Amino acid sequence: MEFVKPQPTGKGPADWFNGDVWFDVVHAGQEPSRIRANMVRFAPGARTAWHHHAVGQTLHVVAGIALIGTRDGTVYEAHPGETVTCPPGEEHWHGATEERFMQHLALWDGTAPDDDRPETTWLEHITDEQYAGPRTRSH
Repeated sequence: MEFVKPQPTGKGPADWFNGDVWFDVVHAGQEPSRIRANMVRFAPGARTAWHHHAVGQTLHVVAGIALIGTRDGTVYEAHPGETVTCPPGEEHWHGATEERFMQHLALWDGTAPDDDRPETTWLEHITDEQYAGPRTRSH
């Protein structure tokens, strides 16, 4: 058994996020494990840029309401205790509503050492219109 020394909280870089976002690395797996886990806190209105993951991503909402957008224009709401899985290669964004902070646990796999794909590919920032699109709770 090993207790892992926590790393300092990091500020989300402006290239990847609109607004104020902070993250704590919970786990950064070493071979043979490649699992990554970050606790991420979004200020009201903050959100990621469009991005996708080579091996997918899972988001578990801890507090607030998460907004998760897809390229077809759908913006899903996820509430505390709900878990959303984004499949490998699916372009998406996630963030907080305008009114409240949001916190989620982000889980994803890093790529294998012989895989030249980046584990996360960051794209352009979402527009205000995409962020403000109609929201759905349907699963």
